Amino acid sequence: MDITSLIIWIVLGAIAGFIANAIKPNGFGTIGTIIVGIIGSFLGGYLGGLLGVSEAQTGGISLASIITAVVGALVFSFLLGFIKKAT
Repeated sequence: MDITSLIIWIVLGAIAGFIANAIKPNGFGTIGTIIVGIIGSFLGGYLGGLLGVSEAQTGGISLASIITAVVGALVFSFLLGFIKKAT
């Protein structure tokens, strides 16, 4: 992954965090939502790559990358929600 792909995933992750927060509010505030989105976008890219969505790992802006970033952010948000409830 080159630096351009990394920057695109970070920006896409921030946007995906806000979209995921609109779908399932996470209660982490603005910075927390951005961080959840960024981590979720990498998680979504990884999961998309495992499922054979080849565009998910390239870091380009496409429908597949947006969907995988939002799904990854939702998955990560749900995981954080379970951890938050457990503590």
